[in-house]
Amino acid sequence: MSVLDLCDPEAAAVSLQASVADAIRNMLNHHVGAVAVVDSERRVAGIFSERDVLRKLALSGRDPETTPVRELMTTPVELATAETGPGEALATMVERHFRHLPIVDSDARLLGMLSIRNVLEWRVEDLSRELDALEQYVSNDGPGG
Repeated sequence: MSVLDLCDPEAAAVSLQASVADAIRNMLNHHVGAVAVVDSERRVAGIFSERDVLRKLALSGRDPETTPVRELMTTPVELATAETGPGEALATMVERHFRHLPIVDSDARLLGMLSIRNVLEWRVEDLSRELDALEQYVSNDGPGG
């Protein structure tokens, strides 16, 4: 399974020219905790998250309508590709304390945004299937059973 299969259907993203308010509105409209910040060719330049709102904006006194998101985004950004496995993505997110991981092509163009919620839902479903299979195996009467 590709991590792209786990991503929301539409990746939340804003341009480098967007304001912080634009980024926050985008996060609210998509019901997500982060947006990718992309250049004119959709290459990921940074990420802007709820943590950035709290750590960089909340008490700064800056106006979100006039503050460019590029000034408060987090960079550099850890990126994954469509070839990254869900387990590998989860390990990266847990080890690095990330809740969002942009998925990009070979030119760093945004393909999707993976959230830890997406990966954990996949993992719970995977473990449930495994448990069901084990229960089925144990409950089957075989020869000599």
